[in-house]
Amino acid sequence: MGRDNSDEAYVLDLCDQLLGERGLRQHRFDWLLGDPGANGRRTRLPVDAYWPGQHLVVEYREIQHDQPVPHFDKPDRLTVSGVHRGEQRALYDARRDTLIPQHGIRLAVIRPADLDAGSRGRLRRSRDTDLQAVQIILAPVSDEDRVTDAFRRHLIADEWTVVTPTDRWTDVEAVRGEERLIAEAKGRTQEKGIDADIAYGQLLRRMTTSSPNIRYALVVPTSSLWHTQRVPAHIRRMLRIDLYEVTDDGRVNHHPSPPGDGLTSQ
Repeated sequence: MGRDNSDEAYVLDLCDQLLGERGLRQHRFDWLLGDPGANGRRTRLPVDAYWPGQHLVVEYREIQHDQPVPHFDKPDRLTVSGVHRGEQRALYDARRDTLIPQHGIRLAVIRPADLDAGSRGRLRRSRDTDLQAVQIILAPVSDEDRVTDAFRRHLIADEWTVVTPTDRWTDVEAVRGEERLIAEAKGRTQEKGIDADIAYGQLLRRMTTSSPNIRYALVVPTSSLWHTQRVPAHIRRMLRIDLYEVTDDGRVNHHPSPPGDGLTSQ
């Protein structure tokens, strides 16, 4: 069966219908790379589809992504990763799962079990039923996720490298040269003042070192900015906390604590 008639193509067409635009099939990012081949080069790994306007990647992972299938895995043949194809597939899936969100892009994974499928993972293509299932998977993320994703994109554009947080409760952590930034993000909320106070407390718990190279950030939507500014600027400056505002259209505005040294992002 050709790719155009595959279950993957069927699922991505459902996504196009729900999102109101056609995603870029087999898109490749410069930062999503496979392991080096015999010539030392690293191939850019494709994703099933990418919707730039939605900051969304969708991966349709058939049964061979989750269980051994000798026909696909070819266990007697090693890949450039030094493992057979099934193990390499799991390795590259994990790489996508980590790097795509780190670059401020939402990743949605759809599996046959999410849709109307037979025991061997082939879709029955019950369009109305499958549309409802995909709609749930693609449902808008929380506003905190929106704020976090926008801030990640802002950092990357400002030449920061987003890394896996040292503390698993940290929302965003990034490095640039000798600088390190630890951020707490909040979305729209009914309790703006309480949530702002909680966020400051969460940042205080992250302050486990006195290193001057580490700064902290509180990232909030426009509707919560005033509440975060109730903490006096000189206190924020002393604690090396900068405020970032994420507007409703996804722009990020930096509100440093003047005067004093701080991040220079705009």
